[in-house]
This record gives sequence, C-alpha cells and structure tokens, in this order.
Amino acid sequence: MGTDLWSFEKKAVEKGFFYIAGVDEAGRGPLAGPVVSSAVILPVFSHFPDVFDSKRLTPKKRVYLYDKIYENAVSIGIGIIDPVVIDRINILQASLLAMAISVENLSPQPDCLLIDGTFLIPSKLPQEPIPKGDALSISIAAASIVAKVTRDRLMERYHQDYPQFGFIKHKGYPTKAHKAAIRQFGCCPIHRRSFKGVKEYL
Repeated sequence: MGTDLWSFEKKAVEKGFFYIAGVDEAGRGPLAGPVVSSAVILPVFSHFPDVFDSKRLTPKKRVYLYDKIYENAVSIGIGIIDPVVIDRINILQASLLAMAISVENLSPQPDCLLIDGTFLIPSKLPQEPIPKGDALSISIAAASIVAKVTRDRLMERYHQDYPQFGFIKHKGYPTKAHKAAIRQFGCCPIHRRSFKGVKEYL
C-alpha cells in the first residue's frame, strides 16, 4: 500500500473541520509569467484515482484530472500574481499572496487549510503547512494540478503575444532555448526583471 492521500484530511475531520482546502502554487521557478495558486475543497473521502503531485503527471493526464477536479470539487479558487508584483515583493511573498487570494476566492469558505510547503499564508483560518504536501495530501495534489494547468494555459496565451520566446514549450522556465531567446531578443513585459537570467539583459 502506498501513502494514504486522505490522511491529513481525516485528521482535520477528526478535529471537527468539514470544508478542508488544499492550497498549492505553480510558477515559482520561471523567468517569465505569473505565479498561480489554487485552493481546492474536495468532497470528503470521495474517490479521485490518479490525483497526485502534478509534477509527476504527463501534461495530458494533468488536463484530464483538471477537468475531473472541476466537475467534482465543492469549490475551487484561483490566485494570480503578475511579474511586476513578483519583482516588487519577491517570489516567496508573491507565492504566499497568490495562495491567500485563491483561498479568498473559495465559496463556500473553508474551515481549515492544508498548505503545500513550510510557510503559513496571510489568512486567519486554521492552517497546516505540509512539506511536499502535493505528494501527501489529496486536496493539495488537486490544487497543484489546477494551479499547473491554469498557469500553463496562461503561458500558452502569452506565446501568441511574444512568440519569439517559445513560451508554449517551456512555460517561462529557464531552459537553454529560453535563455538563448532572452540573449537574442532581450526581455518582454512578462519577464521577471529581478530574476537572475533576466536582469543581466535589461
């Protein structure tokens, strides 16, 4: 038997919580584009086979599960912080802010939060940070899938505006091709100007 992905949710239910939201973000590492967070409340102990850490799923599988999560979730919230704000407050603070916004966008509001990572977010709700939570909690895993697919689709849209950078392929991450494009073309409005690999070419 593998990890029980409902274990953190079960503990929350035992404490009397009912609406339990998993929260995760996508896009801390890229040189371009927003950081996107998702908060997801799943029906307690419902069956979601294959929902797992989004980084370990194929893009096709992620999109399939994204649709399933949207069909079955009690509520889904999204938080998006653009590169201008990332440059102003730094990527960690931007990620935590995106998470807080995604929680605020849930309806109904959750009773407690399971947060991927080691940091608390700016919220008065009871919350538990879980390192590597996207591989340990079904709710966080669902949030990781929604955040990743949402961000990928945004970057595919940005590709239409700035095709020379190849965002459709690397989604803004620091690949060889992306770095070469920055060297050749400089930066576009969605590049993170405070990031190494971008600021040298401003």
